[in-house]
Amino acid sequence: MLVEQWLEAIPPLLVYVIVGLVIGFESLGIPLPGEIVLVTASLLASQHDELSPLWIGVWASAGAIIGDNFGYLIGRRGGPRLFAWMSRKFPKHFGETQLAHARRVFQKRGAWAVFFGRFVALLRILAGPLAGSMHMPYGKFLVANALGGVVWAGGTTAAVYYLGVVAEKWLKGFSYAGLAIAVVAGVVGTLVIKRRLARAAASSDDPGERTEETTPA
Repeated sequence: MLVEQWLEAIPPLLVYVIVGLVIGFESLGIPLPGEIVLVTASLLASQHDELSPLWIGVWASAGAIIGDNFGYLIGRRGGPRLFAWMSRKFPKHFGETQLAHARRVFQKRGAWAVFFGRFVALLRILAGPLAGSMHMPYGKFLVANALGGVVWAGGTTAAVYYLGVVAEKWLKGFSYAGLAIAVVAGVVGTLVIKRRLARAAASSDDPGERTEETTPA
């Protein structure tokens, strides 16, 4: 993966800064791959001791919270202009249909949309600007935004990091004999399923069975 190769080539401190900046700018309403960068950095931390998953989570949380707050201010002061620009530049992702759907979600869910929006790609980018443009009370927005940012960033970092650690240990102990057994088991299982499906299809196409089923007792 290009992002992974790029992150591997730079110092750890710069990795943390990049994670925070990409997520922060994404939260402003700029469509950047914040989640991809976070997942990649967390996976790298599981493979390289010099990278700390704790600091990745801290910088990601800070980027999410600060970015969303600036996004809120931008949406409050110039939301319509921002959304018009996004619609022109990225019509497939931020067209009027997508924006209308996001507005309906915010009108219906309020602060919960800010919290859970952090876990949804479209709402993660639009949460701050939309909340500001719809004049959501700032206190309510701040609490939902901070909690959502910490849970999303910390949870994603921890999950990916520990999955990476487990996967690396498992792969190290995975022998060629185990690989061969897994392949043979997969092939045999596929053949058995195909044979059963073929028998089921033949039974359903048997005219004698259909006659018996349709003949009244």
